[in-house]
Amino acid sequence: MTSGWTLLDNAHEALRTVVGDVPADAWELPTPCADWNVTQVLQHAAGDQIGYAAFLTGEPGPEENPFAPSGTLPADPVAYAADAMARSAKAWASVDRAAAEVPVPMPPNRMTPELGAGACALDAAVHAWDIAVATGRPSPLTPELAAGLLPVARATAEVVRGFAYGPALAAETGDDEVATLLRYLGRDPHWARS
Repeated sequence: MTSGWTLLDNAHEALRTVVGDVPADAWELPTPCADWNVTQVLQHAAGDQIGYAAFLTGEPGPEENPFAPSGTLPADPVAYAADAMARSAKAWASVDRAAAEVPVPMPPNRMTPELGAGACALDAAVHAWDIAVATGRPSPLTPELAAGLLPVARATAEVVRGFAYGPALAAETGDDEVATLLRYLGRDPHWARS
């Protein structure tokens, strides 16, 4: 399995790049997260990164509920995303990788450090994909990143399926690592705005 910290670095880079590429007029566009627009997905993704940091450090969590994003960003989107990822990266950098468990915001609220870092990465990477496809940008999920995240998804997704992830979609002939990961998380890898 790819290191959780390597996955996290790559997922943060994917989210950072995607947010930086969002056109100024695209923040209200619909996304694969049916009830949320691009701004709300970013708020959710940033809030989740801050949530992981808060669980690890005891520092304050996100200012608003990541699962009820307001649709109004408090600052420049790029700076907003960068701050959330910096808090997450700093928190994960301070974790004892040899610890038996660390606290995380997703059930069961304790995971091995490796799996916890991977779960944080999975969240960032999948929401980077949501934003990219919503705004007509290339997918930030590489086959290598998706292959590294799939074991994390299989270890963590079931407990939050129906809440954070939809029902898994059936595999199709020709699916690559990216499509396999997305379908497992209930996302159509060919999603497009209607």
